[in-house]
Amino acid sequence: MPAHSALLRGAHLSEAVAQDARPHTALTRVALREFRSYARLELPLDGRHVCLSGQNGAGKTNILEAISLLAPGRGLRGASLQEVAHAPPGRAAAPASWAISARLEQGGYERSLTLGLETSPEGRSSREARLDGAEVTATALAEVVRVVWLTPSMDGVFAAGAADRRKLYDRLVLAHRPEHGRLATAYEKAMRERNALFEAGRTDPFWFEAIETRLAEAGAGLALNRAQVLGRLQAGVDARGAGPFPKADLGLAGPFEEMARQGADLIALTGALREALRESRPACARAGRTLVGPHRSDLEVVHRPKQMAADRCSTGEQKALLVGLILANARALSDADAGSRPLLLLDEAAAHLDPVRREALYSELASLGGQAWLTGADPALFTAFGDRAQHFDVADGTARQRA
Repeated sequence: MPAHSALLRGAHLSEAVAQDARPHTALTRVALREFRSYARLELPLDGRHVCLSGQNGAGKTNILEAISLLAPGRGLRGASLQEVAHAPPGRAAAPASWAISARLEQGGYERSLTLGLETSPEGRSSREARLDGAEVTATALAEVVRVVWLTPSMDGVFAAGAADRRKLYDRLVLAHRPEHGRLATAYEKAMRERNALFEAGRTDPFWFEAIETRLAEAGAGLALNRAQVLGRLQAGVDARGAGPFPKADLGLAGPFEEMARQGADLIALTGALREALRESRPACARAGRTLVGPHRSDLEVVHRPKQMAADRCSTGEQKALLVGLILANARALSDADAGSRPLLLLDEAAAHLDPVRREALYSELASLGGQAWLTGADPALFTAFGDRAQHFDVADGTARQRA
């Protein structure tokens, strides 16, 4: 039997198994107020996967961005909290106030989630997050809802620089370790302060030691999280069946991540990084920036079937590897804890896939146990999802469910 026929048959079998299955983790209500292109929007959800169709600029990605903000950080566009406020035509400036309300069903339990930004008449803005009506931190909210996404801006990440791959990997880690975002913020702040000392020509060891202690503590946490999640992620890769999205062999290029993989604990990593920072001061002073630390690490990805580094693969192969990596991360989350089955946000992910690969993608999404949200310009892109998903037409600040 030809390979593509076997693949299609496998997709049909997966579809038959998952036809009546609903996600174990799903949003059953999403309401937006003054967010991006929406003055008001409420989606009538029934717990199935969600497909959003509409022309470019209709506001499909805005809905995904709102959901992505339930995770720590700046969401899938990397925007500030003020930038996502609704600004209709003719209004001089956007009011920096908005809100996202959601209801999450997870393992038979229902939780209410609220996230927003409120601005006082004096112009002071404050971020608010609530879980079941009680105010919580962003990290606490992320412990309840895990979010994984794939956007067109991530295409080509394997051929880009180490910073882009590191950003991709840290986003994958964040779904497993919600505190990872706080550590990254603390690390970047301390590194900026250390670099400022070099730029000012400061040499006082007291200032360096104080900053390097904070830098080492946050950096050690980053390295430990990355190393621990790498094992989970590789297991998620290995657990996936054969199909059009190839498996990858993963590695981390970085001395402190390697120490963590060899069994070093947080104390040992902190000490090693602090010592490396101290010894590197002369070289860093000459360069005017910090030259050692987990901000210089890199994610290594190898196309397993071809035994080829991802950056040497074709554009299509890199896209397939990336899709496979996102699916593997969702599987790793589900396998680690049934309560961690994530929401998957796939922006325009199906547009460049052939029908066989689209059907294989939808069948795998249906088997993961987390709710998938997909966007595309043409409703026909989602035909293979069938009644496993709700289908909405997005236009003019509205989203109407298709019959």
